[in-house]
Amino acid sequence: MGVDTALLLIMTSMLTSMMTAAMGIGGGVLLLAVMATVVPAAVLIPVHGLVQVGSNGNRAFLTREHIDWPLLRLFLLGAVIGAVVAYFVVVQLPVEVIQLCVAGFILFLVWGPKLGKQEIPPSGLVLAGAGTTLLTMFVGATGPLVAAFVHRLGYEKYRVVATFAACMTVQHLLKMFVFGLIGFSFSDWLPLIILMIVAGFAGTWIGLHLLKKVPAERFQLIFRILVTVLALRLIWQVYSG
Repeated sequence: MGVDTALLLIMTSMLTSMMTAAMGIGGGVLLLAVMATVVPAAVLIPVHGLVQVGSNGNRAFLTREHIDWPLLRLFLLGAVIGAVVAYFVVVQLPVEVIQLCVAGFILFLVWGPKLGKQEIPPSGLVLAGAGTTLLTMFVGATGPLVAAFVHRLGYEKYRVVATFAACMTVQHLLKMFVFGLIGFSFSDWLPLIILMIVAGFAGTWIGLHLLKKVPAERFQLIFRILVTVLALRLIWQVYSG
């Protein structure tokens, strides 16, 4: 990977971390969409996941006083179940299949139906942890699905950002554990991952200070258009050979 590509990923990590901290959602999907255009498909999901451990972990630490710990424990229980299942079913898919799955998943998250707020029983939170953790092994960025459950509880925005970050941290940590068990080596990508995590910390710090100031509606439109273009480009790469 060239220096210019590495710098692009480092800057994208900072900007997407800033975006998630300020908006509460979206940075992981955007980072995945950008990485999918330059990172080999065979390593896309685990490398993206380790970067997201740093990004979400930083955000959870900086907002730890707002985390809903009972919810996090229920989500963690489900996530562990999902990770155990994933260990037995996750396989290395063909490159083209991974690219199409990532592109299709991004388009669904951006343009698919949104869930409304309502009360969720504890069993629903456990199921959310299990299902999204299993799904993340194949498509990478399940953040918007996790956020859909957190947002349904009607928290104020700092509690939403903090609880969402904590849930995603444990999910990505479990994903890294599973990929490590099945033999994936992170060593070749570790220098880039560390730089992306450091840049992500800076973006998180800036984003949390912008949390009260960002015009959400306008930004969401820009975000949807941008990730749609990136997803369509990924599909074009597959069919153009």
